[in-house]
Amino acid sequence: MLYLSEILLQHHELENFEQLVTVIKEEVKKTGERFFRIDVRPPYPDTPNNWEDRLEAAFY
Repeated sequence: MLYLSEILLQHHELENFEQLVTVIKEEVKKTGERFFRIDVRPPYPDTPNNWEDRLEAAFY
């Protein structure tokens, strides 16, 4: 299972929400994970209101 909190801990270089979306897509391709757990809110100022939907779409 891919956890959002783990991605954020492993990628301190991320500066905005769009970079996070890109990293999630890359992690799925690299690991082949089938499940995604959104266990924290992204800490970026540009995080949109529909952030959960956007992250789930990036995962699938």
